[in-house]
Amino acid sequence: MLELDPIRQYARSFFEENSGCHGWEHTERVLALARRIAVAEGADLDVVSASALLHDIGRREESASNGACCHAAYGAELAGTFLESLAVDRDVIQRIVHCIAAHRFRNSLHPETLEARILFDADKLDSIGAVGIGRAFQFAGEVGARLHDPAVDPATTRPYSIHDTAYREYLVKLRYLKDRMLTASGRRLAKERSAFMDAFFARLNDEVAGEL
Repeated sequence: MLELDPIRQYARSFFEENSGCHGWEHTERVLALARRIAVAEGADLDVVSASALLHDIGRREESASNGACCHAAYGAELAGTFLESLAVDRDVIQRIVHCIAAHRFRNSLHPETLEARILFDADKLDSIGAVGIGRAFQFAGEVGARLHDPAVDPATTRPYSIHDTAYREYLVKLRYLKDRMLTASGRRLAKERSAFMDAFFARLNDEVAGEL
């Protein structure tokens, strides 16, 4: 059995200066979701838990490089080195590293194991539903975007700009996440969360137009 306390302490050290939408609170929510799905799907709880705790430790480097560094690949490298220092079994390290490397939405590396698919789903689930809406608005505020633009055209607007609203993120990515789930539990949870999100943005458009 893996000792999760040192893994948690190590992972949290990467978030001391990051309180944004990818901050430590996101990691804690992903951990809770991943463990819930792991129990339902019969996965290795140790591998899932360690992967969830470590999955975003490369975020700081990705942000510092303006996206040039892939946080999934870099985080997997960091995690592997750290787990080796704890004398974790080599096979377990490889399984955890794969989960981390394959969890990114915009990634050509496909989650090959049940544990990797669970981490992928848990991470995406935190981007939809009520929490996902909150995170989308938080990120929009971080980049200085407008509150809302019902006429936004994703094809002619740029991310990290005044046009990068929560609604734009919904149009570009969030509404499609339910179709990307890789586990039965993930699909069930995503369906409910996505329906709530669809209703929210429909109402937001109506309220902004003065129709409600």
